[in-house]
Amino acid sequence: MLKVENIDLYYGAAQALSDVSLTAETGKITCLLGRNGVGKTSTLRAISGQHGIAAGKILWNGDDISSLPAFARARRRIAVVPQGREVFPLLTVKENLETGFAPIRRRDRFIPDTVFDLFPVLKDMLNRRGGDLSGGQQQQLAIARALITRPQLLVLDEPTEGIQPSIIKDIGRAIAWLRNQGTMAIVLVEQFFEFARDLADDYAVMDRGEIVLSGSGADLSETEVRRFLTV
Repeated sequence: MLKVENIDLYYGAAQALSDVSLTAETGKITCLLGRNGVGKTSTLRAISGQHGIAAGKILWNGDDISSLPAFARARRRIAVVPQGREVFPLLTVKENLETGFAPIRRRDRFIPDTVFDLFPVLKDMLNRRGGDLSGGQQQQLAIARALITRPQLLVLDEPTEGIQPSIIKDIGRAIAWLRNQGTMAIVLVEQFFEFARDLADDYAVMDRGEIVLSGSGADLSETEVRRFLTV
């Protein structure tokens, strides 16, 4: 279980997060919602160790990981699918997937069949360069690369951004399937309300660096949430 407790985060003198608390349980999807620039990605950077926090704690399976660098958190089976996908354009699909081997044990350094069951298009493109894939295919590749690390916590930053509707449905089905295996906690950052509503077990809404609404996905009120999603 992930517990983010009352964290503050700064970029220089500018405060990006104020007293943010969040939980993510194994077998559940926690959706983090909000407009651009309200602190969603900063929260994910704090969870993954890409940016240090100024106050509060981040607990993973009961251990305080607040001071651990990103590579150490990856070794603790925390995987991130970044906004913008960040695939390596000159590497093949197979080579991009193999970059996920870095934090895992040598005996686990193979591509599991699950990856191709979830994203069969990748199996037919193993020798194509990452930069030659469409945006939707790159997003599937980015998620697949994260799964190579056998994560217990999967963090996805706006996986529907700039993706065609048919691929959004495929990605939604894949995320739901991963949740239903009961082996990982999932934190999903999203602006697309309908996508989040269909997947969320729990949700939190951010505004100006703070959590302003949170609760069970079953109680998610479209009217209330949309107040903080509209510009």
